[in-house]
Amino acid sequence: MAIKTKTVYACRECGYTTPKWLGRCPGCEAWDTLIEEVVARNESKNPGIGTLPSAEPQILSSVLLDEEARHCTGIEEFDRILGGGIVEGSVILLGGEPGIGKSTLLLQASNALSEKGMTVLYVSGEESVKQTKMRAVRLGTAGEKLYIVSESNLEAVLSIIATLKPKAVIIDSIQIMYSDGLDSAPGSVSQLRETANRLMRLAKGNATTVFLVGHITKEGAIAGPKMLEHIVDTVLYFEGERYQAYRVLRAVKNRFGATDEIGVFKMSDAGLMQVPNPSEIFLAERHGDVPGSAVVPTMEGTRPILVEVQALASPAIFGTPNRKVLGADYNRVILLLAVLEKRIGMGIQQQDVFVNVTGGAKVCEPAADLGIVLAIASSLRNKPVDKRLIAIGEVGLGGEIRSVNNIERRVQEGLKLGFNQFIVPQYNLKTLKKGKNAGVHGVDSLKEVLGLVF
Repeated sequence: MAIKTKTVYACRECGYTTPKWLGRCPGCEAWDTLIEEVVARNESKNPGIGTLPSAEPQILSSVLLDEEARHCTGIEEFDRILGGGIVEGSVILLGGEPGIGKSTLLLQASNALSEKGMTVLYVSGEESVKQTKMRAVRLGTAGEKLYIVSESNLEAVLSIIATLKPKAVIIDSIQIMYSDGLDSAPGSVSQLRETANRLMRLAKGNATTVFLVGHITKEGAIAGPKMLEHIVDTVLYFEGERYQAYRVLRAVKNRFGATDEIGVFKMSDAGLMQVPNPSEIFLAERHGDVPGSAVVPTMEGTRPILVEVQALASPAIFGTPNRKVLGADYNRVILLLAVLEKRIGMGIQQQDVFVNVTGGAKVCEPAADLGIVLAIASSLRNKPVDKRLIAIGEVGLGGEIRSVNNIERRVQEGLKLGFNQFIVPQYNLKTLKKGKNAGVHGVDSLKEVLGLVF
C-alpha cells in the first residue's frame, strides 16, 4: 500500500499551495496567510462514489436544455432565496455566526422534504444523534424518511450515502469533515478542498442535493479557502444579531436564481418562523413624532421593504466630531453630511452624528439617500418628519435629487401600510401610473425637499 507524504504551505484565504513558505501568497497577494500542512495520501484508495463520468465534447448549439428539476421545501422564504426550490444535483453552502439558526433552518427544511416523500440524510459532525433528536422534538420534526447520523469521516459518510441513496444530504458542518486520505487536521485548507470536491462530485454524479454548513471567521466570511465558495452552486448567509429574534437570509451567489432576494425569519421556541411582510415588523415600534426618524423603502430583489432610519446629532464634546453608522454605508453617509454642510449650510462640522437602521436591517442602495438626509436634518433642527411621509431618491454631490428604479413598487408598498405622502425625484413622476400620483411630490433639489418637509 503506497503512501506518499509531503509538506506544503496552503493559503487559508484562497487555497493556493506552495512547497515552501512565503510571506505573501502569490494567489491572493495576502500577507501571512500560508499555513504549513503535512499531506499524506493513500495512492491505492479509490475515491469511489461521487466520481463524475467521463464526458465527450459537444457542439453548444446542439445541447438540449431540460427544465431544472426543483423541489419546494415548503418554507416559502427559503424557496424564494433558492430561486423557487432546491435543484437536483446542486451544492448549497450556508454560513452564519454560531447560534444564528443554520442547523435549525436545515433541520426544518429536511423534515419538510422528507414529508414530501424524499429520503433525506442529516449528517451531524458536531452533535450526537440524541442532541439532534432533542432539537427535532422541540421543532416538531418527525419525518419518516429523515435519517440522522453523527459522523465526521468522509469515507464513512459516502458509504452510508451509497447504501441509503438519499435525494438530499445535509453536512453540518463542512469544517468538521475529514478524509482518511489526508493526514492534515479537519478544517485545514487541504481537508476542506478534498471533502468539498468529493461531495460536489457526489452531487453532480448522483443528482443528489448537498447542503453544507460553513463556519465563519471574525471578519464575517466563510472560513476556509475562497475555492469553497467557488465550487458550490449557491452561497447563503444568515444575518442578524444572535440575541435578537429576527434573522435575514441572503444569497450572495446562486447559479439557479437571483442573488438580490432575501428571506426574513423570526426565531421562536418552535424554530424559525417565516415573516411574510417584513415592513410591518421593522416599523412596528416606530414613534413618528420623534425628531431624527424617517422611513425608507429599500428593494431586496423584487420585494420592497420599508425600514426606519434614525439619526441623532448633538454638539461634539471633544475637538473631533464622532460619526457612527449602523446598517448603512458609512462612506455614503459621510458624503451626505458633506452635502448638507456645503450645499445647505447646516453646521455639522461641530456635531456628533449617529445613524442607525432599526431592526438590524441593512440599507446600501442610493435610493435611501433622501431618507437618511431627512433623518439627520430632522435631528439637527429638532423637528419631526411627518409620520406618514416616505422619501425616495438619490442625493448627488451638487444637492440634486436623482431618479431611482422600481419607484412604482416602493410607492405601492407605502400605500399598503398607510403612508399617504411621498417625496420622489421629479424624473420618476412620469413613470408612475395615472391616478396614483395623489400625495406624491416630485423634487429636483435638496433645498426644495427641506423646504417642503420642514
